[in-house]
Amino acid sequence: MKRLIIDTDPGIDDSMAILFALRFPEIQLEALTTVFGNVGVEQTTLNALRILEVAGRDDIPVVPGAGKPLLRDYRGKGYRVHGRDGLGETNLPPPRAQARPERAAEYLISRIMGSPGEITLVAIGPLTNLALAVSLEPRLAQNVQELVIMGGAVAGPGNATPVAEANIHNDPEAARIVFHAGWPLTMVGLDVTRKTVISSAYLARLKEAATPITDFISAVTAFYLRHYRERLSMDGFYVHDPSAMGYVLDPTLFQSQKVYVDVEIGDGRSSGQTMADWRGQWEQPVNVNVCLDVDSSRFLDLYFEHITRK
Repeated sequence: MKRLIIDTDPGIDDSMAILFALRFPEIQLEALTTVFGNVGVEQTTLNALRILEVAGRDDIPVVPGAGKPLLRDYRGKGYRVHGRDGLGETNLPPPRAQARPERAAEYLISRIMGSPGEITLVAIGPLTNLALAVSLEPRLAQNVQELVIMGGAVAGPGNATPVAEANIHNDPEAARIVFHAGWPLTMVGLDVTRKTVISSAYLARLKEAATPITDFISAVTAFYLRHYRERLSMDGFYVHDPSAMGYVLDPTLFQSQKVYVDVEIGDGRSSGQTMADWRGQWEQPVNVNVCLDVDSSRFLDLYFEHITRK
């Protein structure tokens, strides 16, 4: 049994990743911690509760976290991709359950230090909660089983800017803290998430399963599809956050390489860029396992198999 905590900013693709994890009997999802990102943290917290309710798992705690980056104002424009409600303008009713009274950073410290070496942490939003937690308790990085993040791009362009991926760009100072904290860190960035596309035909096949989960995915992804069609002329969308979850569930889907990666900070045009030192010219020890390729066909088969399971 693999124990997970997911740090998240739901988000359409966040919801698809969380539901993916919940469909694996080998996974024990222990909590969702929330952060600003695709929308504000109050909304991402409500969305996390809604997602768990759809899956019939409102027993899983939701713990709210940071509402802004460490050193700058929150100026995110994720609503353009995910809708003002973060879930494709579906405007779902309020969830029944409530978030926990703790804050995410303290909760992460308590749970991980209370079970050293047992919990895998999956971060699919800005890394602010993790930076706060590891700053308060530096031993945290040595006490996770693994940290897997969806973020960054080292072999291709960004999406928030020409060089920066959105999760890293939303709080580059937090990302730099996390990248240098000494975790067993795997980065599932745009280098691989853009190699898998969920098409409208694939979504139509999902919808045929007619479960509460596939009905929910069908509803929230309609907005996402329109965005990709209008902005990128694509019949489908890239698979970002579910790819990170795919790595957790089956690492053999991916090819990766360990390398030293740094994060550009500040307010210049390169802010949030993740830079890999492929030739060792900075003479720094490797700190990140970077995913560079993926068996997209096998990944999509795995997602379909589990998300449609009754």
